[in-house]
Amino acid sequence: MRFCIAESMCDTTHYLPIAKAAEEVGFDTFSLGDSIIYPEVAVGDYPYTQTGDRSFLDGVPFPDPFQMFAAMGAVTDRIQMMTGVLKLPIRNPVLVAKQLSSLAVLTNERFILGVGLSPWLEDFQATGEDWKTRGSRMDEMIEILRGLMVGDYYEFHGKHYDIARIKQCPVPSRCPRIVYGGHTMAAYRRAARLCDGFTFIDLDTAELAERVGIMRGLLAECGREKEPFEIYAGVTDARSLDDYKRIEDLGVDAVFLGYRNAYEPDTMTLQQKLDAVKQLGDNVIAKY
Repeated sequence: MRFCIAESMCDTTHYLPIAKAAEEVGFDTFSLGDSIIYPEVAVGDYPYTQTGDRSFLDGVPFPDPFQMFAAMGAVTDRIQMMTGVLKLPIRNPVLVAKQLSSLAVLTNERFILGVGLSPWLEDFQATGEDWKTRGSRMDEMIEILRGLMVGDYYEFHGKHYDIARIKQCPVPSRCPRIVYGGHTMAAYRRAARLCDGFTFIDLDTAELAERVGIMRGLLAECGREKEPFEIYAGVTDARSLDDYKRIEDLGVDAVFLGYRNAYEPDTMTLQQKLDAVKQLGDNVIAKY
């Protein structure tokens, strides 16, 4: 099993030193969140905090993940980089394809595209994209991204997007893996039909076992049970090497090791984070 580290919503000067330290101690992947705006007035509750409050995000730095990963790729050699997750339907698929192909080439194909739906209506309003069609547009966008990664002329004619024959250059040798992240059956079904993997977060081991079983069943329904499909997981009750081995036995390919709750204000210094990364490397990765 591989080990991943995630960091978001922190001082932007922390990312590159943490990435270098994570690579040195054996982490496989660095995951970075995505947010483009903070609305002064928002509809609905924030789904990732118990109270639904999102005020802790006001004024928190959120660098563009494509640019941050380009910088990270320049100071590392091995560690993979993954968006966790990119809010795909608030963007134009052709422009995302250009960013995706360029970053994949610049990082020697170490980039994994984690995608999902934004929970904020205001993201769609700010970018002029339709909220109600976000799911069906996501389906078409994934197909468009794969088509434009081929490097030959490609066209697409769907319900939401109509693209004449175009090509992009440079492109990687293959389309980066597309890993879906979400919390609903619709997300699981979309991943089973269209993606190369799925990210589960904030589940205990029992919940994870149930969800992995659901995903395997959906893959079988789609005739993809023998195709490569990677499971990433953030598990709330994993504390020991035996816990991680049980998680691997469930069919999980990569697990997140964390040193703080990203949905709370960041009070750690850079040195505290670097020390935590080294401890995770020494106490978990090196002994696994």
